[in-house]
Amino acid sequence: MSNPWIAIGALALVGVLIPLGMMSVSALLRPSVPEDSKRASYESGEVPTGNTRIRFNIQYYMVALLFVVFDIETVLIFPWTVIYGDAVDAVGLGPALLPMVAFIGILAVGLAWAWRNGAVRWIRSPRAQQELTE
Repeated sequence: MSNPWIAIGALALVGVLIPLGMMSVSALLRPSVPEDSKRASYESGEVPTGNTRIRFNIQYYMVALLFVVFDIETVLIFPWTVIYGDAVDAVGLGPALLPMVAFIGILAVGLAWAWRNGAVRWIRSPRAQQELTE
């Protein structure tokens, strides 16, 4: 009888040796031409203009995070609805419905908190505000 840890150890060894071997071969084969343009912030050959720090509106990220949260909610609710009928038959209405109500309640509290703190409120630009008042 063979020990299953031998297979796991061999797989781990292969998993370490293949990337190390690839990096070693690429280090030996790649051309080494040191240039000032390769040390620049942008290697494209273009001369950078202006500041590299650009201010982004955090609102895009907040909306994206909320989308991910509610997208995952949809992914979790769909299978639950598929097995809901079987679960009601097996354990009854309360035990089958309570976990999903709690899950949706927690998400509703999170959405209310985000709404209250302005995470879903868009900030209007001065130009858009001016066009709105005209």
